[in-house]
Amino acid sequence: MPQLDPAFFGTQLFWLVVSFVVLYVIMWRLAMPQVAGVLKQREDKIQGDLETAQKLKEETKSVIAAYEKALADARGQAQTLARQTADAAGAESARRQQEVSDRINAQLVAAERRIAEARAAAMAGVKTMAAEVAQSAFTKLTGAQADQGKLTAAVDSALKGGA
Repeated sequence: MPQLDPAFFGTQLFWLVVSFVVLYVIMWRLAMPQVAGVLKQREDKIQGDLETAQKLKEETKSVIAAYEKALADARGQAQTLARQTADAAGAESARRQQEVSDRINAQLVAAERRIAEARAAAMAGVKTMAAEVAQSAFTKLTGAQADQGKLTAAVDSALKGGA
């Protein structure tokens, strides 16, 4: 085999160095700049994507903060509205309750007055009737006429003691 023959080692080493230098120059001048350009493009794209992602993240945070603020404001307004509605309903309820209470009290006073008038009328009728019954009973039992003043005083005393 000629590759292993020591007489050819010099030429083989020469062509090895020439081939290596030619390939090195080709790689250095043609392939490496293209690879470096591709790597630079990828790095620039990645960096741009990272910057875009950071901007979007900041925008998202600001949008979330605005949303949470709007939500908190809406909750506050809802609570205020609910409180106002409850207060208005409570005031209306208290007003109606007072109206009903006033009407009931007026009806109660009127009923008590009518009861007192009816009782006074009934007592006057009872007094007259009791005096007549007492006069009749006294006349039937004794055969004499009773003194009207004493009879009325006795009926009044009996009615006051029974009441």
